[in-house]
Amino acid sequence: MSNEVDAGDYGPMKRLSTMFSTLQDKFHRDRSDRDLTLPQPTAPALAVTSFFEYLVVVSLGKKRGQGTYEPQITYQFPKLANMELSQREEEEKSLKAILLFCFPEGVNWAPLTEYPSETFSFVLTEVDGSRKNGYCRRLLPHGKGARAPEAYCIISRVACFGLFSKIFDEVEKRRQISMAMIYPFMQSLREAPFPAPGNTVKIKSFIPESGTEIISLTRPLDSWLEHVDFRTLFHCLTNEEVLKVFASTVLERRIIFMAEELSTLSQVLHAVAALLYPFTWQHTFISIVPSVLIDVVMAPTPYLLGVQRSKLDDVTDQSDMLIVDLTEGAERTFITCIGDESTILPEKLQEELLQALCCRRDNSTSEELNKVVSEAFLSFFVKTVGHFSSHVKGSSGRQPGVFQKKSFCKASEHKASQHFVKRFIQTQMFDIFIQEVERRPTQEGFFHKKIAEYQESKKKEKAMRGERPKPHLAAFPSSSLLPATGTNCKNL
Repeated sequence: MSNEVDAGDYGPMKRLSTMFSTLQDKFHRDRSDRDLTLPQPTAPALAVTSFFEYLVVVSLGKKRGQGTYEPQITYQFPKLANMELSQREEEEKSLKAILLFCFPEGVNWAPLTEYPSETFSFVLTEVDGSRKNGYCRRLLPHGKGARAPEAYCIISRVACFGLFSKIFDEVEKRRQISMAMIYPFMQSLREAPFPAPGNTVKIKSFIPESGTEIISLTRPLDSWLEHVDFRTLFHCLTNEEVLKVFASTVLERRIIFMAEELSTLSQVLHAVAALLYPFTWQHTFISIVPSVLIDVVMAPTPYLLGVQRSKLDDVTDQSDMLIVDLTEGAERTFITCIGDESTILPEKLQEELLQALCCRRDNSTSEELNKVVSEAFLSFFVKTVGHFSSHVKGSSGRQPGVFQKKSFCKASEHKASQHFVKRFIQTQMFDIFIQEVERRPTQEGFFHKKIAEYQESKKKEKAMRGERPKPHLAAFPSSSLLPATGTNCKNL
């Protein structure tokens, strides 16, 4: 792991209790209810059968006798009264957290005549460890004169940012007519089954003067990328800068991203986390840190945090971390860094990653961009740790296997890769991954499919050269994942 405190010896609840105890004490002094739900590390996924659980509209109400505003829920569908008692009690706790994340800036607001609409997301973790996604669109409501923005927030167990952005387009269109027009649309959506990857669901919705509309909602075929759009990441950072961020992330360091736009923060953080596939970030992940919780930056354990740039002075006194400024035209992209970010990844593999990323086209769709970027980083893991299955010994039938660390590290073909692998296998994300492999040695998935494809192509290459194939994976063929050459090397 990196030189941060090793979180692997702590249970998730103990670790978070340590991190947030100071923050929760401060928050509790201002509120009587002590049950605030906070985003936390990775939680088990649950089966999803519907698009969302509920929609809330959060408005800014002026405090009596004060010049400040506070967020308050002015609309909810379905209403809490229509929920079962146990569900209602749990949602009441979550609603307090939603208020914070819809308006993380706090109470410092003033009426506005212009405000650009933006969409962002955040994550809530329940007591049982299950995760919910919060999708939020903040805009200035229709009207005349100065007025406060309002936020539309959808809570769902579905992780599909693009799909909910389209849903918000429909919600916003109906809001301009009447708040009452939102109800029938959301009711139809809530009753519709969540589609399988690549499938489409059609929603009927009536709008006065327009008649009945058919709204098509299509789920991306690559379901593990459906919450991600890499375009914002590569708009804010160069290819070389993305690699430095990726290097810090794979060693599970403390990383803070700074931007004024909430949409930029949430999209970049989710994109960075997606670069780790097939591994999963196991530590604290907060795409937008509310002002009241800014002290989370002092936590000694690994994290990925999104902080608005107005809070720059609150984070720059920290050391041993990477602070990334996503602001366009920023004087320095890396406000603070440890200094070894460009040497963490093996040099040859860095060059191959840069070559792959340069094959992006500026007119590519989000799906095309996601494919090029994700497969480039997936090939990195195939080259460095894709031989793991050959080093899980003793598995037979239903008996779990035992991962052989020493032989696994030695099996890396190049010394540069060995050095990286020795550091990477100490991370919690690799540990969780290999524990699952030990329990189920015969897994199948996209990563395993790519490894199998490599092994077959490597055998053919060695057969053509008259060589005896080695029993482990050493490198990924340069042509198997990269797009066709000849494309202009441009940043999007």
